[in-house]
Amino acid sequence: MKLKGLRAGLLSIWLSGFLLIALSFYGTQLLSPTSLNDPFRYSGDSIATAAPRITIFTSLNVSSLEENSQALLALRSWLALSSQITVVLFTQHNNNNNNNNNNHSSDSSSFTDKFGSRLLLDSTIDFTFLGTPFLHSMMSRIEAYQSDIAVLMDPETVLLPDFISALSYAHELGRDWLLVSSSVEIPRFPFHWDETRHFWRQDNGKRVRFRELQKMISLRSLQSNSSASKMIMAWNNIDMPLHCGVLPPFLYQRGTHNQWIINEAMSCKRRFVFDATSTISSFFLGNAENIYNRSDNVSEPKTRNWEYVGNSHLGQLYGSLYSRSYTLPKLLKCNRRYIFVSASERSTDLSIPKGKSLGFRTREKISACITRTKSRSLKLDFVQKDETVPPLKFPFDLESLLPLVADKNRTVVLSVAGYSYKDMLMSWVCRLRRLKVPNFLVCALDDETYQFSILQGLPVFFDPYAPKNISFNDCHFGSKCFQRVTKVKSRTVLKILKLGYNVLLSDVDVYWFRNPLPLLQSFGPSVLAAQSDEYNTTAPINRPRRLNSGFYFARSDSPTIAAMEKVVKHAATSGLSEQPSFYDTLCGEGGAYRLGDDRCVEPETNLTVQFLDRELFPNGAYGDLWLKEDVRAECEKKHCFVLHNNWISGRLKKLERQMMKGLWEYDASMRMCV
Repeated sequence: MKLKGLRAGLLSIWLSGFLLIALSFYGTQLLSPTSLNDPFRYSGDSIATAAPRITIFTSLNVSSLEENSQALLALRSWLALSSQITVVLFTQHNNNNNNNNNNHSSDSSSFTDKFGSRLLLDSTIDFTFLGTPFLHSMMSRIEAYQSDIAVLMDPETVLLPDFISALSYAHELGRDWLLVSSSVEIPRFPFHWDETRHFWRQDNGKRVRFRELQKMISLRSLQSNSSASKMIMAWNNIDMPLHCGVLPPFLYQRGTHNQWIINEAMSCKRRFVFDATSTISSFFLGNAENIYNRSDNVSEPKTRNWEYVGNSHLGQLYGSLYSRSYTLPKLLKCNRRYIFVSASERSTDLSIPKGKSLGFRTREKISACITRTKSRSLKLDFVQKDETVPPLKFPFDLESLLPLVADKNRTVVLSVAGYSYKDMLMSWVCRLRRLKVPNFLVCALDDETYQFSILQGLPVFFDPYAPKNISFNDCHFGSKCFQRVTKVKSRTVLKILKLGYNVLLSDVDVYWFRNPLPLLQSFGPSVLAAQSDEYNTTAPINRPRRLNSGFYFARSDSPTIAAMEKVVKHAATSGLSEQPSFYDTLCGEGGAYRLGDDRCVEPETNLTVQFLDRELFPNGAYGDLWLKEDVRAECEKKHCFVLHNNWISGRLKKLERQMMKGLWEYDASMRMCV
């Protein structure tokens, strides 16, 4: 009887213990993510649900990749982690000539063939004229993808398997979160992928274990700080913004934006933000002499300092990135369990949720683990409120920009704008980008437009001889301001022609439906092709003073240069705008040099002025197109190349008409093309 009683007692104790363990585990699973504000959160690492879908985003110039590049090394490490990982590479097509287009398409196709359907190329984001991607454009595009977790990271960062387990754990938190982690720089990586692309091997063929790689990274992290520039950002609910407010037009991988996003996400309190540097093993190669070649999108950062300065200016203009320096809670993995540690607490004692019991030895192991890993954390240099940001100095002038932006025919598209027309300038730029016309230049009439254009990634130069005190709202057709501003255009065109480049001058109020350059270049030498400003549908289009100097194509040849010199000289002594000077000089006063109904021939230079077909190049009064209910449909029916938003007085009226008719390509509030 005593033996039976003892057995019953032991069974009762065992069942009670099992019940307590089950209740404790259940309580842990129900632990609210709001408790993350406490010093620590403790949890086991079991993941009950299916593995989350993870999409890794980065930007990369695919056409410049070499077989042994660091980016390929990194890319293979990402895809080998899990079949649930998809990679999206934001890349830019080269549109300067057809051969480059064909070569790029071929390179892209062969590149994606290597990796299959889990690698996608996306060329729908905005880039600067030098090929630097805009972060706000990337983030907007990321929201359009379907994935459980989005990851934004440097294209040369190699990931190890603990990346998957950390993200899987975060996926179970039960609230919106933003994970950040920085990578370790190592001088060399003496391993290579085997034929299966699943394992790292030494030169002697021996397989390298994950723990060996992890140990190598941990040792290296003690010798050098983790890099904030090579940061990994991961978040759930990817269609929801990371922060409140607007993301400035930061240039990707040009500093400041990582700190800015973390700061704004912490301020917004929309997401739980934590540092997973201690739980995610990642590295990049810092020694250029190793076997892996660098694959930078653009030239070395030393020559691109102005891009970093520009991001610093944006960081101070937007948000609250001043003296506010956050210390993020850290995600650690100790004794095979994930733990959140509040770095603001000096104590490293483990806070155990109610109902959870740990033995003394387990507690000691976890405390020792926290002590070991506390040195590995994200290092961020926050901008101080009184910190002086260097002035933004753009290292390009007209002469240095021309060879960078001109197409294979040495042709550029030029526009001239002041600050009052900055939004219309950007709508014009966005339209050209949409049409894949990258060979444009902007002449800024004032310093505000110049600085604005630099931060928008435009190839801009400043005209030191531009008129001062340009009116913001009253620089419309016929005004004294308009007369002074227009004369800048002909002077600038002449200068570019003398430098050996053809010019298509287009005002920013000219909306492009199609790229007109192939047609305009077909007119041949000694021909200046210009839009007609004649509105009467039955009158000759070359009637007196009907040459529109807001849209014309001029070749860099002797007759055109000589004729443009005469136009500039005539305009300099005129009390009117430059437009009458064009007609009176090239077609003669009263149309003395007219030839037929659509041409003029200037006798001294033998330059032919070809007035463009108004069906293809309508002005703002021709055919009442702006009065149509669907302007776009009407113009596309006519196969228009462009439509001029002229024959209307006032900047605000121009803006309203173009926006109301749906011929607008720019979101001023987001500073982004739409």
